[in-house]
Amino acid sequence: MKNAALKQYKKKKNYKLLLWLLPFLVFVVLFSYVPLFGWSIAFFQYTPGSSLSAENFVGLKYFRQFFMDTVDMWRVIKNTLIFAVLGLVTMPLPMIFAILLNEVPHKGFSKFVQSITTFPNFISWVIVYSLAFSLFSTEGVINSILMGMGIISKPTNVLSSTSAVYWFQTCLGIWKGLGWSSIVYLAAISGIPQELYEAASVDGAGRFQQMLHVTLPGIAETFIVLLLLSIGNFISVGFDQYFIFQNPVTLKRLEVLDLYVYRLGLINKSYSYSTAIGMIKSLISLVMIFGTNQLAKKIRGNSII
Repeated sequence: MKNAALKQYKKKKNYKLLLWLLPFLVFVVLFSYVPLFGWSIAFFQYTPGSSLSAENFVGLKYFRQFFMDTVDMWRVIKNTLIFAVLGLVTMPLPMIFAILLNEVPHKGFSKFVQSITTFPNFISWVIVYSLAFSLFSTEGVINSILMGMGIISKPTNVLSSTSAVYWFQTCLGIWKGLGWSSIVYLAAISGIPQELYEAASVDGAGRFQQMLHVTLPGIAETFIVLLLLSIGNFISVGFDQYFIFQNPVTLKRLEVLDLYVYRLGLINKSYSYSTAIGMIKSLISLVMIFGTNQLAKKIRGNSII
């Protein structure tokens, strides 16, 4: 009787948890799955305000146009791939930062550094642009200091420099997300048994050797999972940052795939073509996610999905 009552209690508790989860499931369905019905306009010569039944069915016309638009499309894909590769190359930085932060003996100071580095994640890209403009524009603080010290003879506007676009935007992204991205690694480090560090210390391992042989292997699996997920979202490099920082000089190098879809759909009003590009992008991301899932099975022995 006690076992039956315990099972009944657990069922009721699980139902309550499901009820708490229900609003979030409804939110996901409404904002992630219901809009997928809008993909149908990619197969029609769509005009806003009219029903699809009154529009001309064009089939795969806009999908073929995606592969035939060799001028703009390949430039946009090149920009997207460059930013994606730079993102993968700099991906170990939050892990390294978390390891170094964990080694700070004064926990109060480490908490302070963690808070300071996490704060930029919550700053809008509009505010980031204002800060960057006040620092790096022609009349910004950096140019004023360098000219005052006689290091440079004329100011350089980094925000309008085509040669600095890729590394400058990557550095801004690192500054904004370094502390926030390191949180998951700090959580993984906290889960490493302290007995491993004590055993390594008894064996004569110093702090650097403990980092190398205990901490790093302890969070390696976390890094692999995040790396594989990043590969799955390889062509989704973001929109807000590049939309805010674009200008007529840097647009050709800042226009990534998401920004290109926005320009086609909402500015040029090519709704059907932009929808087709969005579909292709989503399908490529889906293939890459399942591909990385299979890769995870071979590397880790189990999948991430």
